[in-house]
Amino acid sequence: MNKVTLRALEPEDLDELYAIENDETIWNVGQTNVPYSRYALHDYLAHASADIFVDRQVRMMIVGEEGESIGLVDIMNFDPQHRRAELGIVIKQPFRHQGNGRAAIEAVMSYAERHWHLNQLYVVIDKENKPSISLFDQMGFEKGTSLKSWLFDGHNYRDAIVMQKIF
Repeated sequence: MNKVTLRALEPEDLDELYAIENDETIWNVGQTNVPYSRYALHDYLAHASADIFVDRQVRMMIVGEEGESIGLVDIMNFDPQHRRAELGIVIKQPFRHQGNGRAAIEAVMSYAERHWHLNQLYVVIDKENKPSISLFDQMGFEKGTSLKSWLFDGHNYRDAIVMQKIF
C-alpha cells in the first residue's frame, strides 16, 4: 500500500497550485471552468487560515513517499452543524493509477473523523467517470442521488452522482 501524507499548503506551493487549478483537463470534474491568476492563488495562500471551522474549507497537499507533491485534496462546503463536507481530490498525471488516490482518501477520512469529528464526507462524480466511482465504492462510499446535467465540461452538461461515506 502506498503511503502518503497530507500537509497544509505553503507559499512555495504556488506553482503546483497554479498548475492544478489551471489544468483544463480536470475542470469538468470540479467547480470551476475559468483560469485562476497567480495573484488570486497567492492571495488565497496568504489569507486562508487552514482552519476548516473558520474558512469552511481547507486544501491540503498530498505528499508521496519520496517527499514530492503528488496531488491536492480539497475539503469544501463544510457544514459544522451537520458535521459533513464535500471531498475533492486531484492526483497529478504521473502519479495516477498507482494507489495514491486510495491512500490519500484513507488519510482524509481518518483526519476528518479524528480531528474534525465529521459524520460524513461526500463526493460529486461525473457518471461517466467509472474509475473514480469504482474507487470511492471500494472505499465504502455509497451511491446516492443522481444529479441531472450537473457538470458542464465547456461544451456539454453531464450527469453526476453523489456518493457518501458515513463514519
